[in-house]
Amino acid sequence: MKKFMDWLANSFAPAANKLFSKPWISGISSAMQKILPFILTGSIIFFYNVFRSYLEFLPDLGIISSYTFFLIGMITSFMVGCQLMEKLNLPHYKVNVGLVSICLMFMFCMQAAPEGTDLMSRLGPDSILVGMISGIVVSIVFNLYAKLHVLENNLTLPDFVSEWINNILPILATLLVGMVLTVNLKIDVYMAIIDMFMPLQVFGQSLPGLIILVFLPTFFYTMGVSTWLFSALQNPIFLAGITANIAAVAAGEPATNIVTNETVYTMALIMLGGTGATLMLNVFMLFSKSKKLKTMGRICIGPSIFNINEPIVFGAPVVFNPVLMLPMWINAIVGPCVIWFAMSSGLLKIPSFLMQVGQIPAPFSSVMITNDMRAVLWWALLVVLYGLIWYPFFKVYEKQCIQEEQAEIEEAK
Repeated sequence: MKKFMDWLANSFAPAANKLFSKPWISGISSAMQKILPFILTGSIIFFYNVFRSYLEFLPDLGIISSYTFFLIGMITSFMVGCQLMEKLNLPHYKVNVGLVSICLMFMFCMQAAPEGTDLMSRLGPDSILVGMISGIVVSIVFNLYAKLHVLENNLTLPDFVSEWINNILPILATLLVGMVLTVNLKIDVYMAIIDMFMPLQVFGQSLPGLIILVFLPTFFYTMGVSTWLFSALQNPIFLAGITANIAAVAAGEPATNIVTNETVYTMALIMLGGTGATLMLNVFMLFSKSKKLKTMGRICIGPSIFNINEPIVFGAPVVFNPVLMLPMWINAIVGPCVIWFAMSSGLLKIPSFLMQVGQIPAPFSSVMITNDMRAVLWWALLVVLYGLIWYPFFKVYEKQCIQEEQAEIEEAK
C-alpha cells in the first residue's frame, strides 16, 4: 500500500496535474464552467414551471429557457473558442475566435442539413459536442496562424490595418474549411459528429458508463484535481440524456435515460455530501475522540449538508490520505450501482426535468427532482451504506490522529 501511495503522490498525481493544466484541456474545462450560468437559468425556468403547472395564472417564461439552455450548443462554441485563446496566451484573438466559432457552428449545423430540418434544435443541448468541436477547430487555425508572426513589427502599416489582416486571414481559412466540408463535399457535419460520438453516448447511458463518469472525477479529486475538469466529458452525455427525457415525457412517454446531471448531482444521493459521498464521514467526525477531527467536523458540517465538501476533503484531509481515499473510491461505485438498480427496476422515478443545482440537501432534492417519495427510502438506505463503508476507515484514521495528539502532548511536557 505504501508503494502504491508513493507512486500516486510522486509520479501519477504530478503527471495528471501537468496533463490537466495543458491549455487545450484546461481551456475546454474552463469553457464548461463558463456555460453553467446559462444551464442554471434554464434550470430555474424548469423549476418555475413545476409551480406553474399548479398555479396556471403564472406567466409562461419558457421563452427564456429557449434562448438560454436550448441555445447551449451555440453558447458552448463561443466559450470554447474564447477560453482556448485565453489559455493559449492569445487574448487579443479571444472575442473574434468566439464569434468565428459561432459562424462555423452555424455552417456545420445548417449548410448541409436535410430539407425540413428544425435548425433551431441543432443549436441546443444535442449539439454541445458540435459546439465544442467548432470552437476547437477555430482555435487550432488561429493558434497556427499566430505562430507565423505575420506582419509582426511591421512599421509600414498602421496597427489597426495589421490587426484587420491578422484576423481576416485566419477567419477566411477557417470558414473555407467549413465551406469545403459542407458546400463542396455536402457533408452534414452536425450529423457526422453526432454519429461519431453516438457510441460514447450509448455507453454513457449504461451502468459501466455511469460508474466511470462518477468514479473518474472522484479518483482524481482524492489527489487534489478539481472535478470540474471532467465536465467536458460528463456534460455532453448528461445534457443529451436529460433533453431526451424531457422530450419523452412531453410526448407522453416515460423517461429512460438514467445518466444525467440530475441523477448524479441534483438528486444528491450519489453525491451525498459532495463527490465521494463524504457526509457520513463528516457526521462521524462530529463525535470523534480526536480534537482535530471533532473541530474539523464542526467547521465542515454546514457546507457538507449542502453537498459542498472541499473543506472536509482538503481539511480532514482526504486528499492523499491512504486511509480515507479508499472509501471515497468505493462510494463512487456503490452509489451509482444502487441508484441504477433503483431506477432501472422502476423503484425510483428517473428525473425528467432540468434542474442542475447540486447544493439542495437530500432527501429534499431527491424527492423534488424525481417527484417520487420513495426517494426518501433510498436516501435512508444510502446513508446506512455510506456509513458502513466510512466507519472502519474513519476509526483507523481517528486512532492515528489520537496517537499524534497524545505524542504532541508528551513532547510539550
